[in-house]
Amino acid sequence: MKDHFISSERLYLTPLTEENAKEVFSYRSDKATNAYQSWIPEQLVEVKKWISKLDQHKFNTHGTWSQFGILELRTNKLVGDLGIHFIGSENRQIELGCTLNKLYHGKGYATEIMYAVISYLFSELNKHRIMASIDPANKASIALVERLGFRKEGRFIKSYFFKGEYVDDIIYAILSEEWIQNRNQNP
Repeated sequence: MKDHFISSERLYLTPLTEENAKEVFSYRSDKATNAYQSWIPEQLVEVKKWISKLDQHKFNTHGTWSQFGILELRTNKLVGDLGIHFIGSENRQIELGCTLNKLYHGKGYATEIMYAVISYLFSELNKHRIMASIDPANKASIALVERLGFRKEGRFIKSYFFKGEYVDDIIYAILSEEWIQNRNQNP
């Protein structure tokens, strides 16, 4: 796997390293911005430990999460991170998650990098289905996946244990053939 194998016009993905820990902590520890995240670190050491456990050599391996830094091409500044979860026994299904530093919200970065990642997963890795699990109150994430052509598959009532209580979970997904059809209709 190359260091930044997925890129877009303004962004690229690269493995996170301990050198990124302070930047990751600065945006991941922001409780207000990350209200819908399951992990909000309280101390820098938690981020360092999390980064040390990331194994990018297991990329595209069933049952694993791969987490990458999202960097600006022009400045090489870390603007967020993106997780790719390889699910399904046949290893052709993916769950995606994206976290951006609030300083970079509203610039189209999440849409841009997610578009590049989805294109890569379908065209280069021959994946079948990509999904996102979203809190129904997270309107920004719902708008993001809908912009990318995902469809709502279902709402699961009190199915996810989050911050000490069961909450609803909405599943959005897109199939490879839907992605290709959407791209052909809207080049």
